[in-house]
Amino acid sequence: MTIRIGNAPCSWGVEFANDPRNPAWDTVLKECAAAGYTGIELGPIGFMPENPDVLAEALARHGLTLTGGVVFRPFHDPAAWDDVMDAALRTCKALVSHGAQHLVLIDSISARRAPTAGRAAEAEQMDSAEWEAFRNRIATVAKMGTEVYGLTVGIHAHAAGFIDFEPELERLLDEVDENILKICFDTGHHSYAGYDPVAFMRRHIDRISYMHFKDIDPAVKARAIANRTGFYDACGQGIFCNLGKGDVDFPAVRQVLLDAGFEGWCTVEQDCDPTLDVRPMDDARTNREYLESIGFN
Repeated sequence: MTIRIGNAPCSWGVEFANDPRNPAWDTVLKECAAAGYTGIELGPIGFMPENPDVLAEALARHGLTLTGGVVFRPFHDPAAWDDVMDAALRTCKALVSHGAQHLVLIDSISARRAPTAGRAAEAEQMDSAEWEAFRNRIATVAKMGTEVYGLTVGIHAHAAGFIDFEPELERLLDEVDENILKICFDTGHHSYAGYDPVAFMRRHIDRISYMHFKDIDPAVKARAIANRTGFYDACGQGIFCNLGKGDVDFPAVRQVLLDAGFEGWCTVEQDCDPTLDVRPMDDARTNREYLESIGFN
């Protein structure tokens, strides 16, 4: 069994392609490789060059494999459908150009859900018609990614979106064909939502196709929930700490993967605010060294 560890541009604070705070894309590649990784995600479409020759040369120069890409868009908003599909199509084409496998779908942060991140009992719910349309938009992109582009598509629960809490994620999994939609499981977001990531993995490991490794500082999480802190403000306060320093049991995560014979990429993500005094490459190296210390090679 081979589990390979990669990283992602969000560990360098890259959440949106046009954010002027972003580091240069080639700096992210260079520092990811210098921290000891051999794989990296695409980041938001438009951050890295969409000319496949330019990106292929840079990936080869840094000894990196492109592992996957994320469509972080408002699936909850019918008026944003053109934007969702544009991002999905461009991401699919980029992944195929570089032989990457994983297309990750995330419903982006909603003003309706942001105030209740981490507080499932208080969160606003969609009505039945809104949910059906939302689910169908996700299924449409999943079907395209799987059947047209030959990718493995995974849904990713995310704090402050409409797929945040376990019941929402499991409802979606029940209603969308598993042949077109798997799970990209993020350990940190699951903890942020108030659930046990290891218990979820044990129940759903057969549908998990891809992993995001993220840890949560329990003290920061408690304060963020009590103060109704916004997601990005919580990132700036350090809610996503170095792996092994938070409340996610990574040795148990590893054992679930081993027991299931999981193969493929797991991607480290430590979302940060790039305007603060952070050193993403140092954190990336620390996270890789921690994973090696518990048996990930």
